[in-house]
Amino acid sequence: MLARFLADAVLILHLLFIVFVLAGGLLLLWRRALGLLHLPAVVWAVLLELNGWICPLTPLENRLLRAAGEAGYEGGFVERYLLALIYPQGLTPEIQHWLGILVLAVNLAVYAWVFLGRQPR
Repeated sequence: MLARFLADAVLILHLLFIVFVLAGGLLLLWRRALGLLHLPAVVWAVLLELNGWICPLTPLENRLLRAAGEAGYEGGFVERYLLALIYPQGLTPEIQHWLGILVLAVNLAVYAWVFLGRQPR
């Protein structure tokens, strides 16, 4: 039971990390110091996408699922849970590279807006 709870916790952590990478730059409007956490997360996510790596949380979740007596799954977190929501059918390495570049571009735009475009209060 504990292993299943921990597997679910890793799943939730994984999802929160993805949301943080995609939208966390907006938190800089509240506290600019959060960029010290957000920038490394964006770099990590972009590197994962551009290199086709699997996030270390995926094998951890699989180990916990197996310890709970359940089957793990093949592929990564995104393929397992978010493919239908985030990625189009027929995902190719080229599309995955463009998605990584899109994440980077969106975050660069947010950072530019926060640090260059906003007037201090």
